[in-house]
Amino acid sequence: MTSVSPYIMIAGPTASGKSQLAIDLARRFNGAVINADSMQLYADLAIVTARPQPQDLEDIPHHLFGICDAAHRASVAEWLGLAATAIADVRSAGQLPIIVGGTGMYLQAGLRGIAPVPDVPADLHQHCIDLYRQLGGAKFRDMLAGYDADIAARLVDGDSQRLIRAMGVAMATDRPLSWWQQQPHKGAFMGSVIKITMMPPRPTLYDRINQRFDHMLAHGAVDEVARLMARQLDPGLPLMKALGVAPIAAFLAGNMTKDDAAFIAKRDSRRYAKRQMTWIRNNFNAQITVEKKYSESLYEKIFSLIR
Repeated sequence: MTSVSPYIMIAGPTASGKSQLAIDLARRFNGAVINADSMQLYADLAIVTARPQPQDLEDIPHHLFGICDAAHRASVAEWLGLAATAIADVRSAGQLPIIVGGTGMYLQAGLRGIAPVPDVPADLHQHCIDLYRQLGGAKFRDMLAGYDADIAARLVDGDSQRLIRAMGVAMATDRPLSWWQQQPHKGAFMGSVIKITMMPPRPTLYDRINQRFDHMLAHGAVDEVARLMARQLDPGLPLMKALGVAPIAAFLAGNMTKDDAAFIAKRDSRRYAKRQMTWIRNNFNAQITVEKKYSESLYEKIFSLIR
């Protein structure tokens, strides 16, 4: 394969089966799987974030799974650079890159690149975090509107991560984040892409989500979250907001029953899946959509696009 050979990108909501499809395609087409799920980047919650099974990780080359500590704040730009390196390594090994995940910002960055937004110094970022906690979401967003009215209008009060980032960029650069986002984008992956979506019927997907969380609870999810909470990390860190962490932590603290924690985690996961599906329909423009169990015809279509 050359440096500009095709690559596959698989998108889908949580629990849609996209990871298994990636593994099956890797076996079929001599491929390697590259993670595009923001939570699966982190090492601490293999069960809660539904990381591929250890046997699959051993059988098929996987990249960018469990590579960051929970105390780290991975950015889209960081993932984009890591993924580009992984793609180059996979191609050098004569394999087909297969990118899989449900994080829309990652997928979009790979397809279109990202704006050259400067990094925010750590002390200024912390200042913005402290300011958000002091003011609360509504007042912080009102303050942000004085720096960046466009971003403030797009975000909700509770979207602390994006509000804080927008404030930090505006303060650090004297230009609003919305201005930076309009600059030419860079870093899009090279080579033609075969875009596949996994979009099961909603009742099927929701049933999978519910069953998967029950399986997580039965196979160590509570212990995983207990170990994470014991580290006493900043609650604003990305991994601390992973689906299931907050309700399990509340159960561990004695603030709710295990059944209530499971109910909330499943509900939040279903809501997240719905948002993912909306983003995919509006932004991904896949050549292939898989709604039910894929068959030999899927492989034939992919093979025709790869050639």
